[in-house]
Amino acid sequence: MQSHRPFAKRSLGQNFLIDESVIRRIVDALGPNEGDVVVEIGPGRGALTEKLVERKAEVFAFELDTELARELKERFRASATVHIEEADALKLDFSKIGEGRNLRLVANLPYNVSTAILQRLFESADAFTECVLMFQREVVDRIAAQPGTKERGYLSVLTQAHFDVEKLFDVPPTAFRPVPNVWSSVARLKPRSDRPFDPIALEAIVSSSFAQKRKTILNNLKNVIADADQLLLQSGIDPKRRAETISLEEWFKLSASPHDKLKR
Repeated sequence: MQSHRPFAKRSLGQNFLIDESVIRRIVDALGPNEGDVVVEIGPGRGALTEKLVERKAEVFAFELDTELARELKERFRASATVHIEEADALKLDFSKIGEGRNLRLVANLPYNVSTAILQRLFESADAFTECVLMFQREVVDRIAAQPGTKERGYLSVLTQAHFDVEKLFDVPPTAFRPVPNVWSSVARLKPRSDRPFDPIALEAIVSSSFAQKRKTILNNLKNVIADADQLLLQSGIDPKRRAETISLEEWFKLSASPHDKLKR
């Protein structure tokens, strides 16, 4: 049973997933077992929620749309394992969900908040054992991009610093209503067991390094580090290289400890 409301709100970037085969593939990729705690961001009309309930998972679903949240509460009112809340996912404290139990995350994310949601997940990576997320295909190509590719950028490095990223499959526009103008992709993100970097230093260094992609890493780093040439030398990185060629391990070397010489 789907929501009675026939339209999506453009202001919220809504595109409702309707393709049953895609819905099944997403839930299969997450692979919840009975009693597992699953957080769902933006359940919309409840397509994924319904399949998670069939798997006997305990679901905490957060919906920003007041009307949809109300309808979902009514629809799942008889289920003791489904918790629907009207809330903005960008303001959630994921560590407080599920009373300290291991969480899995699933979401069909609106295109207009994808990057913001990712940045929130960087802060909460340890709250989850696994995330299966659908983004615009361009976003997945960026977060999964390897060094030396044209898609490699700030978001690639930050995401891979916190998560092991695996692109799972593409989703055509026809899987949604209304039909978007772009393809989507589903990715699996698993928190890294090792994160040998200072998060503030990493974000500042990576952001500056990709600010002007045609410049060398040295020229870009000078904007945030007073002794950028020495830092590169100590890290064994040629100052003439460009940011997209730097490996994840090299970024870790650059940001392994707080830098008191970061320019404010």
